[in-house]
Amino acid sequence: MGLKVMVKRRDQFSDRAFMLIELIAAMTILLILTTLALPLARNQIVRQRETLLRENLRMMRSAIDRYKAASDASQIPVKVDTFGYPPDMQTLVDGVPIKGSVKGKYRFLRKIPIDPMTGTADWGFRSMQDDPDSKSWGGQNVFDVYSKSQGTALDGTQYGDW
Repeated sequence: MGLKVMVKRRDQFSDRAFMLIELIAAMTILLILTTLALPLARNQIVRQRETLLRENLRMMRSAIDRYKAASDASQIPVKVDTFGYPPDMQTLVDGVPIKGSVKGKYRFLRKIPIDPMTGTADWGFRSMQDDPDSKSWGGQNVFDVYSKSQGTALDGTQYGDW
């Protein structure tokens, strides 16, 4: 009878030791997976913000192009020194009167979007008279828009160059 009790106790001890080893192995695996997942999650957040920045730039540039097309088609009044481009971004939101209509206004944007990299609606502008790579706006018209963020994208380019 005593031998059976000793064998039973030894089996219980080895079962407990085996459970401890399993627990340590499981914790190690979880630690490794967590260490790998955190950078991927951070990159995913940055990638989403970059996608939103591209969409916002595309939307504003499209609105500028629609304004230019409407001015070239003489559908809206144009100031001589603007080359048919909007004088500022707020004009695209407020709208411009349609020629030949008393109450009609053509709005090109619902609102000026937020730059996801800076968290503000403060964008950089270029006018038709500015150099193509200029970071200072002459103020004559809005020919192009860019982000004022000084950050670097995941692909290595500067956000301000998009």
